[in-house]
Amino acid sequence: MKLVVIKFGGTSLADNEKLEIAAKKTISFLEENDRVVVIVSAQGNTTDELLKQAKELSTEPNKRELDALLSTGEQISCSKFAILLNEMGYRATSLTGWQTGIFTDSDYTQAKIEKIYTNKIWQLFETNKIVVIAGYQGVDKNQNITTLGRDGSDTTAVAIAAALEQDKCYIFTDTDGIYDKDPHKYKNAKKIKQISYDDMSKLVENGAKVLHSRCIKIAQKYGIEIIVTSTNDTEGGSSVK
Repeated sequence: MKLVVIKFGGTSLADNEKLEIAAKKTISFLEENDRVVVIVSAQGNTTDELLKQAKELSTEPNKRELDALLSTGEQISCSKFAILLNEMGYRATSLTGWQTGIFTDSDYTQAKIEKIYTNKIWQLFETNKIVVIAGYQGVDKNQNITTLGRDGSDTTAVAIAAALEQDKCYIFTDTDGIYDKDPHKYKNAKKIKQISYDDMSKLVENGAKVLHSRCIKIAQKYGIEIIVTSTNDTEGGSSVK
């Protein structure tokens, strides 16, 4: 079975029009593979809005309850994405982090993945060609919902790729690759076509918000190439390996 793991960031899913573009991109991957696993972030500024609502109720929200709240953003994205794909004629099923089998420690708001059980994904592959997974979240040993920190959906995607023994993971963002500085702020920003895990980690440490730091470590550990691009890129994006 030829399989591919792809991930869409929040800006790529911000509204129904962008959801459709992402769905068509998913279908294009399916045309070249037997099955596709899609990891999704929360739409647009959903996480920021949920965090704002929580802080309107408490200056320091209980972290367990905050994780339960913030995780709903990705759950909305994955269910809407699956609804759209089914409407377009492609059988897809959405899964939350706990339904997927993503187990973490209990460090709420900054949890680390400890184990991923892939049984449910393989079970769905018997009848579905596409499985849509809510990023950024998991569950601890006591069945409490946890989140992985901001931009944690990147880590979900690479960890899922590792668990499924894949050697690539595609991450779609609001830029067509990795740049030496923020291309939204600096017109002279230069695109980096290929970058090592170590150099990418240094970029992130210096403030680049292209990838979640932990996803790079997982990718390096399991030898997974991360391809960072956008839904409308025609040049192939940037490669981290």
